[in-house]
Order: sequence, then structure tokens, then C-alpha cells
Amino acid sequence: MSETAPPQSEREAPAPEETAAPEEGYEVPSEFIFSVEEALGEGRVAAVEELVQPLHPADLADLLEYITQEERLLLIDIVGKTMDSEVLAELAPSVREEVIDQLGPRDFARILSDLDSDDAVEIFEDLDEEAQNRLLSALPRAYRQLLEESLTFPEDSAGRLMQRELVAVPAAWTVGQTIDFMRAAEGLPDDFYDLFVVNPKHRPVGVIPLSRVLRSRRPMRLSEIMDTEMKPIPLQMDQEEVAYTFRQYHLVSAPVVDEAGRLVGTITVDDVVDVIDEEAEDDLVKLSGLGEIDLYSATLDTTKARFPWLVVNLLTAVLASLVIGLFEGTIEQLVALAVLMPIVASMGGNAGTQTLTVAVRAIAMKDLTAANALRFIWKELLVGSSNGVLFAILSGIVAWLWFSDPALGLVIAIAMIVNLIVAGLSGTLIPLGLERIGVDPAIASSVFLTTVTDVVGFFVFLGLAALVLL
Repeated sequence: MSETAPPQSEREAPAPEETAAPEEGYEVPSEFIFSVEEALGEGRVAAVEELVQPLHPADLADLLEYITQEERLLLIDIVGKTMDSEVLAELAPSVREEVIDQLGPRDFARILSDLDSDDAVEIFEDLDEEAQNRLLSALPRAYRQLLEESLTFPEDSAGRLMQRELVAVPAAWTVGQTIDFMRAAEGLPDDFYDLFVVNPKHRPVGVIPLSRVLRSRRPMRLSEIMDTEMKPIPLQMDQEEVAYTFRQYHLVSAPVVDEAGRLVGTITVDDVVDVIDEEAEDDLVKLSGLGEIDLYSATLDTTKARFPWLVVNLLTAVLASLVIGLFEGTIEQLVALAVLMPIVASMGGNAGTQTLTVAVRAIAMKDLTAANALRFIWKELLVGSSNGVLFAILSGIVAWLWFSDPALGLVIAIAMIVNLIVAGLSGTLIPLGLERIGVDPAIASSVFLTTVTDVVGFFVFLGLAALVLL
């Protein structure tokens, strides 16, 4: 006979401070960081341990990133031997390198071997070859082989992303046998969501959510309750394709299979969230002309990463200046043109960037393909034309009233229409064209777009001025 839970009024209510969410979110408070820094500065080891002991691994990782390098090394000396292995997985790569160097090979090997295989591979692959060799010698042989095998898969592939720990069971088992197996087996993952049903060749033939197993009666066979519609992930699949598969089919986990179709690992949604975040950041930094976003990298490294694209921008700016130079005489005769030129170029650049952002993101999300490209181009052409007419009226009236010259207002109005139409077309055609020839649209689109809108804007505006006003 089952027991009935006592009414809510008879149960002890949880303490409000344990259930209420912080009013300002879950980030590490600045006052707490200052307290840790003060304790580190005064050498109060016991106080530091007491402060950081309750922290979640992600919060301790944030703390290590917020404090200075000197304070970081002191903190690692204090908590390194007892530090949760998950902290390493949460750290920014440049900070992680400092922490690993301070830990030393033995402590680092201990922490790494406590991690799930997917997190361990992610950390290990970021190390230089010398550091990898030092670490491998300190690891157990089986774990060393696992890491070495993982590095044979292409970078950013499912093979690098997958977790080796999983639950695979034969279809002939009953629910009862499966539950007994999960209770007794060693080496199962700490957290899992699905059970993968395999045939005698270890190929996945079905998947069962863990919740369904727990709700089913013990005598039922797994073949009766499993889902046969799966989305197996090939080892070589790019992580961006993996993320698309999870997003498209609302997956929580998916089996990873080798070339023979055998089950070799699993990918879970928490890893896919990281991939989505990484791919979004990758598109963002490419659009900005940056190599990467790393708040903790050295100043010299950041300068080197940004310099090449600034050089490219300088060359495109020179091209725009050459166009202006063609109309030097026109500008000398009518100074108002020099005042109004930046307006035309700036409006075209901003309008084109809006379209470009939408197009690059749509391509990355596979929402913009050859099937709907013409419809998208036509829409952006209409948007550019509509905005062109509206801003032509506005800028034309302003220029007329400002310089008391209706002809000048007409010139800037026509130039505005032309440049916004060109900006809309460029914002769609440039990324689509780059994607068609196999170049990542996020890398070079913004440079081409800026060049086109500047050159067209200056040429049309100054050319019309030379024809109409002089």
C-alpha cells in the first residue's frame, strides 16, 4: 500500500533564502570579489577557502577570470588540489592556460580524468603539443588512448564534441532488466537523458527517454517502448550541422555513429548550447573583422589580431578617397558638397549593414537558401527603395533649407535613393555570392559592403552635383 504525502500545511516549509532567486541574478557580486581579493592580499588562506568553498564551479571560474593574474595564481595555490574539475571546463581559454600551468601536470591530470570525456577533449585539444605530451605521460593508459583517438577526428566535428559515456542496452531486455543494470553498472555517465537501444552489431535501432523507462512496467520489453525514428550523428559531421539538427528536431541527446554505423558516443544538448554560442560569436567577430573575442588575452595579442583587418579597411577607405579625388574641382567650387557627402555614404553603409546582418545570420541558420533567395532579394530591394524615397524627401528638404538651394536638395535626394537601393542589394548579393563560392559570408561581407556603399554614394552624389550644379 502506497503512502500518501502529508498536506502542504503539515510539511516543513523551505527556508525562503534557499528557494528565492537572487533579485539581481546569479552572477558573482562585486562585493564578494573584493572580499576575496582583500583576503588574498592579506594572506588569509583560511578566509579565502571559506569564501570560495560554497561556489558553484561556474562561479569559481568567473571569479578566476575577474581577478588579476597575480591573485589568480595565489588562489590556485590555495584551492587547486580540491578544486572541482568542472571549473576548468568553464574557464576562458587564455585564463585556463594560466591555471593549468599553475596546477602542474599531476594535479591537472587528476582533474582532467574526473571530467566527462567531451569536456576533457575540449580542454586537451586547446593545449600546445608540448603541454599535451607532458600531460599524457601523467594520465592512465585507457584515458590517454581516449584523448589521442579523439584528436584524430576533424576539429569542430561531432567526434570531438561527443561524450563517450552513455547507456546502451539490447532491444531484447525488459524494463526491469534495464533498471537493474543501471543500478549496478559502473562507468555510466553521471547525467543522461536517453537510453540507446542497439542490435547485436552495436548499431543503434532505437532511443528511449529515461522518463519513459521509469514509467513503464518491469516486464515490458524495450523494443515495445523505444522510438525507432532517430537522428544518428556521423563522426565527421561539422558541429554547426550538429547544432542545426538539435535545433531543427528539438533533441535532448543524439547517438554518434562511426562509418560502419556502430554507436560510439552521444552528444547532449548542453554541449550543443555551447556550440550555438560559439558559432554565434564566430559570426559576430568575423563581421567585426576580429580574430576572436577574449577579454583576458594579452594586449599585444589583441593588437595583432585586429591589425590585418584594419589594414584592409584602410585600403578600402583609400579607394573611396580616390573617388572623391576625381571630383576635387567640383568640391572646391561648392563647399556644401563636402558637408553633405558623409550623410549619403553613412546612410548607405548603415542600411546595407542592416540587410547584411539579417542575410549572414539567415545563411548560418539555414533559413536563407537557393529556394528563397530571390524572394529575399526582392524584399530587401523594396525595403531599400522605400527607405530611399523617404530619406530622399527628408534629406532633400534639409539640404534645400540649409543651403537655400533646391537643386542641391534634388541632388542629395537622388543620390540617397540610389545608394539605399544599392545598399539593400549589396547586403543580400554579397553574402549570397560569397557563400556560393565557398567563402564564409561573415568574414569578408562587411568589407565589400562598406566599399560598395562608399564608392557608389560618393560617385553618384558628386557626379550628379557636377552635372546639375556646375
